Amino acid sequence: MKRFFTLEYWLDDGWYVGRFKEIPGVFSQGESLDELKKNIIDAYRMMIDSEKESIQEGIQTIEIGVEV
Repeated sequence: MKRFFTLEYWLDDGWYVGRFKEIPGVFSQGESLDELKKNIIDAYRMMIDSEKESIQEGIQTIEIGVEV
């Protein structure tokens, strides 16, 4: 399954720095926009793997709805 996210990015001292707008906490950087894209995908995958490990360690989750 492929998911799509919005990459917000900016230049900071010659580095491309960015984040996924829909996922707080997923940030990365790169010397080029292509490198930033690769690095932020890696950061996202690391976050997903970390969540999978937490679930395997007995942490339970439930989904709740919030009206906005």
